[in-house]
Amino acid sequence: MVVASGGGWNAWAKEMTIRRRITSIFNKTREHFPSLKDYNDYLEEVEDMTFNLIEGIDVEVIEAKIARYQQENAEQIYLSRAKRAEDLAAALKASRMNPGKAGANDTAAGSSQGISSGAGVQEGQYAPAAVPGGLAQPRPTGMAPQPIGGSSVPLQGDDEETMRLRAERGARAGGWSIEMCKRRALQEAFSTIFV
Repeated sequence: MVVASGGGWNAWAKEMTIRRRITSIFNKTREHFPSLKDYNDYLEEVEDMTFNLIEGIDVEVIEAKIARYQQENAEQIYLSRAKRAEDLAAALKASRMNPGKAGANDTAAGSSQGISSGAGVQEGQYAPAAVPGGLAQPRPTGMAPQPIGGSSVPLQGDDEETMRLRAERGARAGGWSIEMCKRRALQEAFSTIFV
């Protein structure tokens, strides 16, 4: 199940794939343990296995350990996944009933899913998103970006002045200015001159 890594994006994708897989199997919560120390030991062991899989250390041994854990705890894994699905369904239902008052759990569950529009869902509500493993997570739908400060009317039209203002505001939003670009160009030009 280890994905070959060739570059920066592949390394990130490999890590995310492994973390999702491990999290879906090792999904015990604090309530499953008699003490906080036992729970922390469990989390540390899971993180050690995850790290070793990502780095390719003792992969066969860890895969055997994961398979054994899955066999021994199949019922607990299934129940934890079902409880998570129920929690997400309840959050989805709550967000549909109160579209203006999305809870922190709704926002956290949907923040990584991105913004899109779903059929049968009104603007500003949450819709289920398909994720690996068959569970649906709520995500925000149909929300347009809201302006922060300044004019509430977006720049419209394609005339030269509007395009200039758009470019200027975009550069400022990114933390750049024309003066900064000029200063950097001068510094780079004069840094090659030896005295």
